[in-house]
Order: sequence, then structure tokens, then C-alpha cells
Amino acid sequence: MRKMLLAFAAAGAVVLSGQAFAADYKIMAPAAPGGGWDQTARTIQSSLQDEKISGSVQVVNVPGAGGTIGVAQFANSAKGDPSQLMVGGYVMVGAILTNASPVTLDQVTPIARLTGEFEAVVVPAASPIKTMAELVEKLKADPGAVSWAGGSAGGTDQITAGLIAKAVGVDPTKINYVAFSGGGEALAALLGGQVTVGISGYGEFESQIKSGALRIIGISSDAKVEGIDAPTFKEGGVDVAIQNWRMIAAPPGITPEQEAAISADVEKLVKSKTWQEQLKAKGWADTYLAGAEFKAQLKKDTDATAAILKDIGLVK
Repeated sequence: MRKMLLAFAAAGAVVLSGQAFAADYKIMAPAAPGGGWDQTARTIQSSLQDEKISGSVQVVNVPGAGGTIGVAQFANSAKGDPSQLMVGGYVMVGAILTNASPVTLDQVTPIARLTGEFEAVVVPAASPIKTMAELVEKLKADPGAVSWAGGSAGGTDQITAGLIAKAVGVDPTKINYVAFSGGGEALAALLGGQVTVGISGYGEFESQIKSGALRIIGISSDAKVEGIDAPTFKEGGVDVAIQNWRMIAAPPGITPEQEAAISADVEKLVKSKTWQEQLKAKGWADTYLAGAEFKAQLKKDTDATAAILKDIGLVK
């Protein structure tokens, strides 16, 4: 009897030790290293492992076309595999529309919206442009002479640039927008003086702003953001406010039980001390929204984005 009890105890220990870690995960960042999706995927990776939610998490990069190459690959090759996840976001919603992508977010399993980040407009430290008002002045004088470095075509960065133009009475279709597949490439072009201004999530420019290599002239929030020393677009005379968000999705073809297990791991992640500390460090807002509520919001955002892109001439 004692041997049987010991055997049961040992079996229980194995089960409990197995429960300490959920499934190992492979997370796709559908962009080049250095950008917001890559940063998000690697922050999820380290947080899942540090919090012992998962024993092993791998990140892979599949750049191109605002994430549409990655989402197509993910929807096809990861189908039915609950160990594979993909980071995405508002940029992908716009890119799918502008690229007329045959694979959309309807073909993956959205799990949760995780973070939100405001757009920052920056210039090199040596730039004569010191304020949003001065940028607007140049834009009105000759829209094509102001080149904007940002993320993929149709994403939050280009939408924001178009909305800025529209708000100040400049034809949004005249914006000289230069799309880069990764934040690192856009940053290099900006620091190299190849473009006039940079536009992206604040986190992608933060270290260069703090080092003095870049000067921030506006942030896309409704009000001042704690920890960010910059005027809002509205304070600079441009009536625009917008927030980029990022999400995590599972592949199509998983079971409801598998979706529930992934959702449970993601909920543990967003409530963890490690994740919350990372949000503060990176200036990301906690916009966690999961399940049916997130799926409904995603549908609303997709419809609203289609309207915006048509309005600024990016989608017919």
C-alpha cells in the first residue's frame, strides 16, 4: 500500500511539474527585426519564460508587405497547431486592405489585444524643424518636399501622416511617404538624413530621443503622456489623435479547448509582474481585450480603417 501511495505521489508530482509550464510556443513577428511587432514578440517571449508560463518560446521573423506575407504563411502553414502564435496589430488591418490581400484576419484566430502605443513624429537633431507648426508650414508650401519615414504602406504610420495632412488642409494623396518593413531601416534612413521626418510608435524612437539623436515634435495622444516630454499633435495645432494597438493570434483550425488554453496563458501573461513592468519601461499602454469582445472590436476597427484609407486615397 505504501508503495502504491508513493507511486501515486510521484505521478502527481510529474503532473504538477508538467503544469508549471504550458505548451512551448513559436511566435511569428511578421516584420523585420527592430520594429514594434518584433519588440512585442520578444517581450512576450521573455515574459512567458521569466514567469514560467512557458518553458520554451521561439520568435521567428517573416517580414514584408505590412505583415500580409507573414499572415498568409501563418494561416496556411500553422493551421491547427496550437503551439504557434502570431503578433499583429492595427498596421496589419490597413496593410491587408491596401495590398488587397487574399488572406485576412478572418483566417486566423484572434486571441487578445495586448498593447496600445501613440504615434510620434520626430526629426534628426540637426533638423531646422523644431515644432509641429513648422512642419505644417513646410507641408503646406510643398507636400512632396517633406518625406516621411514610417512602417509598411497602409499602416498606422501612413494613416497618421495622411490624417495630419487632411487636418491642415493638405491633399493626403500628395504625402511623400517612404515605407520601410522594419523600424531599424526607417531609423537608419532618418539618422542618415535621407528623409525629413520619422513617424512611428514612440517606443521605436525612444532611445534615440533620450540620447539626443532625434527630436520629438509631437505625440498622437489626446492629452500629455506621463514620461513623454512632447506636445500632443493638438497642442501643435493639428487636430489628430490616434493609437496603434498590437494583438496576438492563434492559427485557424484549432479546437475551442486549445483556444481556451492559449487564452488562459495570455491572460496570465498580461497580469504578470514582468509584463506590467515591461509595459511601463517601453511606454506601452495596457489595452488588454480578449475573446468575443476583442473579435467584435477588431471587426469595428477593420470597417473604420477601410473608411479612413478610402478617405485619404490609399484604398479605392
